[in-house]
Formats: sequence, C-alpha cells, structure tokens
Amino acid sequence: MAIVELKGVGKAYGTGAERTEVLKDINLEIDEGEFVAIVGFSGSGKTTLINMISGLATPDTGEALLRGRPIKGPGPERGLVFQSYSLMPWLTVADNVGLAVDAVHKGRPRAERADLTRKYVDMVGLSHALDRRPAELSGGMRQRVSVARALAMDPEILLLDEPLSALDALTRANLQDEIEAIWEADRKTVILITNDVDEALLLADRIIPLKPGPNATLGPSFRVDLPRPRDRAKMNHDETFKALRGDITAYLMKVGTERGREQETTVALPNVTPVFPNQRPPKAYREAARAHNDDRYLEFYNLKKVYPTPKGPLTVVDGFETILKKGEFISLIGHSGCGKSTVLSMAAGLNPISDGGIVLDGTEVDGAGPERAVVFQAPSLFPWLTAKQNVALGVDRVYPHASRAERADIVEYYLSRVGLGDAMDKPAVDLSNGMKQRVGIARAFALSPKLLLLDEPFGMLDSLTRWELQDVLMEVWSRTQVTAVCVTHDVDEAILLADKVVMMTNGPNARIGNIMHVDIPRPRTRKALLEHPRYYDYREELLTFLEEYEGGADPHKPNGADTDATDSTDSPAAASRGAKAA
Repeated sequence: MAIVELKGVGKAYGTGAERTEVLKDINLEIDEGEFVAIVGFSGSGKTTLINMISGLATPDTGEALLRGRPIKGPGPERGLVFQSYSLMPWLTVADNVGLAVDAVHKGRPRAERADLTRKYVDMVGLSHALDRRPAELSGGMRQRVSVARALAMDPEILLLDEPLSALDALTRANLQDEIEAIWEADRKTVILITNDVDEALLLADRIIPLKPGPNATLGPSFRVDLPRPRDRAKMNHDETFKALRGDITAYLMKVGTERGREQETTVALPNVTPVFPNQRPPKAYREAARAHNDDRYLEFYNLKKVYPTPKGPLTVVDGFETILKKGEFISLIGHSGCGKSTVLSMAAGLNPISDGGIVLDGTEVDGAGPERAVVFQAPSLFPWLTAKQNVALGVDRVYPHASRAERADIVEYYLSRVGLGDAMDKPAVDLSNGMKQRVGIARAFALSPKLLLLDEPFGMLDSLTRWELQDVLMEVWSRTQVTAVCVTHDVDEAILLADKVVMMTNGPNARIGNIMHVDIPRPRTRKALLEHPRYYDYREELLTFLEEYEGGADPHKPNGADTDATDSTDSPAAASRGAKAA
C-alpha cells in the first residue's frame, strides 16, 4: 500500500473574482522508501502541494491520505524543510535541533535527548558548530540545521520544499550529497520539490513534472533507472542519463511554450509584437557603436583587488588577464567567492581597481559610465515608473542629440524585443520578477553599450523562466553583437551563451584557471545545445574543473585550500568523497 496518496485533489485561494484555482485533479501515489522529485516552476502550486501532504493546508476537493487515512494536520511522522531556514536566531545550532528532539522525545531523560541532538547535528556535518547561532552561519550551514531538525523528529517521510534553491552551486552540490547519504542510510520516504532537473536526476527514483497553474496538474512520471550512488561526472557519460535528461527537458520546454501561448491570450505575458519587425535597430543606436581596435577591444591586464582586513590585506583577485575581440561573448564561471562578481564590478567601474587595469576600446576604465551597461541579479527598477519610463531614463542621457521621437523609438524597440510590447506602460511594481528582468535587459541594450556586463542575471528565477530569458537575451544579442561578459554559476548557461568560458580558481588570490572555447554555431537554442555532439564534452570539462577546485584555492598545491567552515568535511557524504578521492 502507498504511504502517501492524493486522490482527485484540488485547491484554490480567495473568493469571487479574486479566486485563484491553484491545483486541479492531482492524483499521486508514493511508496514507502521511495525518493520522488516534483519538478515545478514559479506559480505552479508546488508549495501548496507539499503543504497538503504536510497537513499545513487541506484540499478543497479530493483527499490526501497517509497510510490510507485522511491527513488532518501536521504530525511528527512528516519532517518538513522549507526553502527559508526558519531558525530561532537567539538559539544555538544544538538548541535549534534540540527543540525538535524535545518535542518528539519529551519522555526521555535529558542526557538521552542531548545524545540524540548531537547525533543529528553530526549527521549533517555540523559538530564543529554546535554552539554557534544562525547569524554566525553561512546559508549552507543554516540549511543543514533545518535538515538536522527535520531528521531529529525521526519522521517516516521527509518533505523538502526547494531547500537548496537559494544556495550557491558548490554548497548546493554538497547538500545534495548529504541528502542522498542520509536517504541511503535510513531509506526514508522523501518528497523533494525542485525546479532543477539535474538535482532531481541526481537524487530521485522518480521525477514528476507539475504543470504551471492555474489549475495545475501533474505531468507524466519519469522513472530514473540510474545506479546509485550517482556521480555527477560519470553520469555525463551515461547514455541513459543523457536520454532521460533530454526527454524531461523537452517535456518542460513544451510545457513552457504552451504556458507562453496561454499567457499571451490572457495578457499575463505580453504578446511579442516588435515595433520594427523587419528593421535594424534605430539609426541613433547604430551610430553609437564604433570600435577603435576590434582584436583588442576589451583587455584585462594583471587585474588585482585587495581589501583591507583586521588581519592584514586580503587579495581576492590576483593577476586576472584576458583579451576580448569586439562582439565576443564570454562567461565567467567558478565557485561562490572566487571573485567573478568582483571582476565584473571593476569592469563596470563600481569597484576600484587595486592594481593592473582594464582597457575598453582604447580607453582605460576609471569609474562608472553609460558605455558599460550592467544587468544585475535584481534589476533595480523604480517601482512607481512604467517599464518605458525605466528604460527611457538611460536612453535620454546616452542620446542627448537624438530627437525625442528617436529616443522613443529606441525604448520601444528594445522593450518589444524582450517581449514587453504590450506592457510598456505598466508600472514596475505590477510586473512579475521575470518581466522586471526583461525590462533590465531592454534597458541595458537600449544604452547602446560598448560593453554589456551581466552579473548572474537569471540567478533568482526558476528554471523555466530562466530558459525563456536566456532565449530572449540571445535573440537581442544576435541583433546587436555587443561585447558581453556574463557571470554565472550555471554550467549549461555558460555554454549556451558564450563564445568562451573563462574558469576562475577559488579565492583568495583567484585568477583564471582555464579558458574553454565553445564551437557551437549561432543562433543557439537549448534544444540544439542538447543535441550538439560536443555539448557533453564541454559540460564535462566545466564540471571537472569545478570538482577539482571544490576543496580550495589551488588543488595542485598541498596546502592551497582556503576552506570555509561552512561545509566542513566531517559529514558522511564529505567523508565518502574523501575516500573516493583517496
């Protein structure tokens, strides 16, 4: 008999005209000991789904069953880990975990409860941080505490609601390994909500897509018949993995296309109707982009960044050097803290250069300027201004000699190109996160920059929205061929966007570790990328580099690792990785 069953479950919020139908006719059976991943996207109802299994929400229609009985509320047999950490900030790691131990095992002696607390803290590799408070922990450590607290309830079912989505790639990979190691040890039933296909393939027995709402339903179930333990690098050579990854991605892209069509008809997503469907960018734009030296258009030479600290100078970036041709697109990739964004901020003129320099089109970079456009992770729009007004702010400054009509043409052209032709007059406050980022992209291109700088521009978005905006970026970039540098931690994004992927070593003293040339024809699409014969070779090269530098600044020096206590190697998964390496 299934441990969890959902039969014809439906859920809505609000009343009357404000009523939103979230889930409709959800049917699901999960066996005891099974690891199931529900792959959903923003607004698809995935949190509502897991809340009904946890007992935090009740179905409007149908029924949710636990071992054949209706779920009537939360219970200790279901341990829930949220995306946000929800820790008591005034309590230590031990005390936060101890709350769960005391609630479930209140009849046991204090010494036994203390031993249980220590057991679960050790299980997630935080024995060295027992007495620290949340403010003293990294994001990865805080999420480990949340996992330990859920495990301390000794639940039959572990419910994970996007627990790793806010973490950097390295910390996320470490915690994925922790979750798999814990699951292998106890074989608890696990339900994981995620928007990351690779995470689902690494961890789950079965992957089930949740179609976007309103009235979201479950898609087909994909069985993951890959041997365990699953190694990220080895899976890259597994034909079963490649085929399954391709099938799931193709299905999700199909769902995304259908969602786009539906949203166009309801005006929730603007209809893409360019102002100039068959024309080049406006004349004022074309006249603004002329280079002095195409072969050495952008040059970083011996670039350094040093910060003063109480313990002395800290060199974050040390000797970063590379040259870009005009129109070249490079991706900067590396682990969190390796100095990628520091290099970008120096190129933008937002962060003083300690030594070396940056030359753009024959002129040394010294401070910020409109010839360098930056797209940040959060687009920083003025919420009371419309999309058009937000873009016009920069355009009016960059084209002071253009007529008002010419400047309006530039604004409308790029807003249309990013799919906001019908939303130009909407205030930024009324736009979704994805639409706001579209405005940020339009604003950057509309400045006619000599250099486009992108700092993890899609890092805060779910997978489907990220895929859509990568396509938007590529489409607009193909028309302008602006020289671009994009910071990312996403291997697939780096390959999709770039002519060259520049891999940075870990900080401090970070520098370029390797440069990979991506020889895939443009224009590129995600589908074409997955089908290209060299795609998995490129992917393996990046994954191997990141794995080598996982431990510290320089894996080729015995004492080169500068590790943070964040993800210390005293956890079972880390010990296993160390054993494999040995």
